[in-house]
Amino acid sequence: MGLILEVKNLTKKFGGLTAVNDVNFEIERGEMLGLIGPNGAGKTTLFHVISGFEKPTSGTVFFDGVNITGKKPFQIVNMGMARTFQLVKSFHYLSLLDNVSVACLSPRGKEAFGASGIDEAASSILTSVGLVDKARLPPVILPHGDLRKLQIGKALGTNPEMLLLDEPFSGLVHEEKEGIAKLIRRLKDEGVTIFVTGHVLRELMTLVPRVIAMHHGRLIAEGSPQEVANNKVVLEAYLGRGEGFA
Repeated sequence: MGLILEVKNLTKKFGGLTAVNDVNFEIERGEMLGLIGPNGAGKTTLFHVISGFEKPTSGTVFFDGVNITGKKPFQIVNMGMARTFQLVKSFHYLSLLDNVSVACLSPRGKEAFGASGIDEAASSILTSVGLVDKARLPPVILPHGDLRKLQIGKALGTNPEMLLLDEPFSGLVHEEKEGIAKLIRRLKDEGVTIFVTGHVLRELMTLVPRVIAMHHGRLIAEGSPQEVANNKVVLEAYLGRGEGFA
């Protein structure tokens, strides 16, 4: 399948703080990769730099063979990489259908769906994320689990080849987590490359076949969920002791 993302010697500094420190990894097209690490490890900053919301201090990012280092978020989205955020944001008083339609009006979305088929595309996306029965409702009245699904739906409106999902299980109850995990698995089966991070380790580690772990801005481990969960350096970073995850 070939590589879709290559991160080479990526570093991001904020004054005297090094949030991302010489990070290197690759993702194969169609793969699902997990990123774990304790608070302050640098996970979200890494996502910001990859997706163009922060410029790196040094290093390079290649997406689908093209150097995207320093490009703006809208440029990266229109190349086929979309993302969600830890904090759920939406157009609160527009309907869910209109929220997704806005994303479908991106250049990449219009190219995929056609300018005359935006509402149909948005409705189809809402069906795929399990929200079509609420298409006419505003996000402001929805539970948190539905808002997480809406975030993914808006990202899908840009017709991405790759999704960066930042903490998609955060704040959810068990049933909502299961629903999000099922949705992510289906997107992967449909050919979307997934890069997902989270603190909810039980869900994340049963979702992905490969994991990388960060601590203090550096990558400290890579491997299967079982290998990373039993890595002494990872255990020390998370728990301060060499015992397995609960």
